[in-house]
Amino acid sequence: MLKDFEWNKPEDKEALNEEIKVLRNNLFPRLQAMREKKLPMLVLLEGWAAAGKGSLIKELISEIDPRFYNVVTPALIPESQSRYPFLYPYATAIPENGKILFLDSGWVENLVRKSLRREITTEEYQTRIRQINEFERQLRDGGYLVMKLFLHIDRDEQRKRLEELSEKPETAWRATEDDLWQNREYKLFLKAYDEAMESTNEAVHWHVLDGKKRKTAIRDALKLLSNRIDKALDKGRYCGDPFKEEFPMLKMPVLSEVDLSPCMSEEDYKRELKKLQSRLGELHNEIYQKKIPVVLCYEGWDAAGKGGNIRRVAYPLDPRGFDVHPIASPEPHELNRHYLWRFWTRLPRSGHICIFDRTWYGRVMVERLEGFCSEKDWRRAYNEINEFERQLTEWGAVVLKFWIHIDSDTQLARFTDRQNTPEKQWKITDEDWRNREKWDLYEEAINEMLRKTSTENAPWYIIESNDKKYARIRTLRIVIKALEKACKNHFDRMME
Repeated sequence: MLKDFEWNKPEDKEALNEEIKVLRNNLFPRLQAMREKKLPMLVLLEGWAAAGKGSLIKELISEIDPRFYNVVTPALIPESQSRYPFLYPYATAIPENGKILFLDSGWVENLVRKSLRREITTEEYQTRIRQINEFERQLRDGGYLVMKLFLHIDRDEQRKRLEELSEKPETAWRATEDDLWQNREYKLFLKAYDEAMESTNEAVHWHVLDGKKRKTAIRDALKLLSNRIDKALDKGRYCGDPFKEEFPMLKMPVLSEVDLSPCMSEEDYKRELKKLQSRLGELHNEIYQKKIPVVLCYEGWDAAGKGGNIRRVAYPLDPRGFDVHPIASPEPHELNRHYLWRFWTRLPRSGHICIFDRTWYGRVMVERLEGFCSEKDWRRAYNEINEFERQLTEWGAVVLKFWIHIDSDTQLARFTDRQNTPEKQWKITDEDWRNREKWDLYEEAINEMLRKTSTENAPWYIIESNDKKYARIRTLRIVIKALEKACKNHFDRMME
């Protein structure tokens, strides 16, 4: 890709200036139409140090209304200091519908530098290549226009530019030690960039620009940007077909087969609760020290007891080390992005616990049944969710998913109690009663969800909650067992 690049002939700057002027003038109505059709766009600009990435972005945004674009330069954090998953800085930055994000360097620069510094293993490198391809495909299939540019210069040109920057006090800071290292090891970086780009050329193709010819690079980038927008305006927002990948699945029972009779006496409950909460508090300290992130996901029937269950899990935790996120209907700025965005932005730092009261599984339940997304969207979501959760566990997170289960008669009794008890009436809404009328449809969707997303790395647990006391104790036991296993695995890795 880079090794076979053919450098452009000398520039005709007068002709190029005229081309650039026309392209800029024609870009404005395209961007207006893109905003009207609410098409989001992400432009990733990678390239050599001193190749002119910042200058090129400046030229591209010169005719764009600043209210409708954002430029982000993600920090390249050393692996030992990173507190979030590899793709976190990019997934949390994706733009809203009708807006453009320009990334000044991104996941490939991150990957290449960490690989060459030996901050990650060969296995981790290959894992991140797969994660990049998944991320780009998910954006594309979700209707994002994604464009990837690489600004290419040769070694001599890079050395010349770095020396010019170093000579002036006001620009010397721009020629870092890492940049000088890159020039010294140019061939090594060339091979690494080439391999990374070849391996991430699946869902979204790379375009290599001649960074030695400034006007040519501007013209070519504007052409690519205009053509990409034209194609989207002509064909409409893209909605990808379901993508099927085999994940190691756990066999799950259908809900109608689950025995909901288990119960617990008040005396046994109080004794077990005290013991288990004490142990969970100890484990919280341990996972904080070992920097193990934990993601607990709660779904369940209305009135099944999610809130009370969460309170018993959260009570023994240090409040500085956990968050509970109640997930309601998406806000406008959330609805205008990929559905996983609002969960990427709520992930815990390493060593912290995050509890989701409802989750990304709304995509294959309420959004599916209420028509808030297309059939392609929710059918595609099973695989996208499995990929998302796999990325979390590859980061090192413990991911546990609880379906808090009750039968229809128990739900009716609890609804009635809420309706007739003044201090509980805030818990019951007309929407709860409407959802109850669709019990059978929801049960069918839930069974499919459990069957298609209970993976070995992120399992579902059906928690029998006709007796809330039993449900709370069972959940605590599952959490404790998983955290003890994670701490032991961490210790074993340290001993290797």
